[in-house]
Amino acid sequence: MTTTTQATIDADGRLPIIRITRDFAATPAQLLAAHTDPALFAQWVGPDGTETQIAVWDARDGGEWRFVSRHADEEYGFRGCFHQVAERRIVQTFSFEGEPDGVALETLTFEDLGDGRTRLHAQSLVDSFEARDAWLRSGMEVGVNDGYAKLDRVLADGTV
Repeated sequence: MTTTTQATIDADGRLPIIRITRDFAATPAQLLAAHTDPALFAQWVGPDGTETQIAVWDARDGGEWRFVSRHADEEYGFRGCFHQVAERRIVQTFSFEGEPDGVALETLTFEDLGDGRTRLHAQSLVDSFEARDAWLRSGMEVGVNDGYAKLDRVLADGTV
């Protein structure tokens, strides 16, 4: 079985969607906890050198979330709503507060690969190809890959 330690990030050619795929040495339940427990989420999200503070976190169907990431002298706020939190799937909105008109609909799916491994499939649907391409140019792959590497360490140390 092929495993992916770097995230694969692809842009759909027909729709303004970004798809991210990444394998983890974890069960679907562990990945769900890492994405829904605010203390765990704050430990791994974002690029290296970033500190994350959770302002609001209600991980349930209809709940909302907001966090602030700080790096050096810069601060970035993000917010959204949980539309569905299920055993193997999360559907939520995602907004960067610096671009309040841009809202993505994100779907995270946890595919059980067996032997304690799970493949994360993340899909972000944005409102235009221009917005999608701006996300891709933003350096998002650094935050995604750094964050997932931190998540690997959180999973390996038994925190989850």
